[in-house]
Amino acid sequence: MKYKMIRKRKRSSLTDYKKRVELLKGDRPRVVVRKSNRGVLLQLVGYQQGGDRVLTSISSNALRKYQWAPRSNIPTAYLTGLMLAQAAKKLDLKEVVLDIGLAKPGKFSVVFAAGKGAADGGLKLLNNIEFDEKRLSGAHIAEYAKSGQDFQGYGKEKFDPKTIVERFAETKKKIMENK
Repeated sequence: MKYKMIRKRKRSSLTDYKKRVELLKGDRPRVVVRKSNRGVLLQLVGYQQGGDRVLTSISSNALRKYQWAPRSNIPTAYLTGLMLAQAAKKLDLKEVVLDIGLAKPGKFSVVFAAGKGAADGGLKLLNNIEFDEKRLSGAHIAEYAKSGQDFQGYGKEKFDPKTIVERFAETKKKIMENK
């Protein structure tokens, strides 16, 4: 039964077992980043003999308490990474590894923005992530919004994408103060 499930997940491109085994051999906790159409989910996962154990988890929906409209974009992923790092400070971890799963690695991808946020928040990532600060703060979104494009999803939540850079700075400050 177990082997049928493994073959099914591999065939359906749900799990890259070769990559997973390499991550588990490192014997370090992993920052697992999963991106959906509506948001970002970050989990700090450790491995035990019986399987993976989630140490802490945070969803981008938790940003609502900071008056941030969560989306599946770079600023949201970065802020979610910051929140994960704040939650992980209680766990006293030495080093963690970024696990992007089956996401395609791109220079300015959401998964790396989440990793950058976790690193800036205080987690010691073994991965070295460099990111353009303008993209992290959402300047590219604000510029696009000022060109006259309509953001219907943001309008429903009374979140003006033209002011995303200022709101990003405020939210980041609130998260860092909430230690």
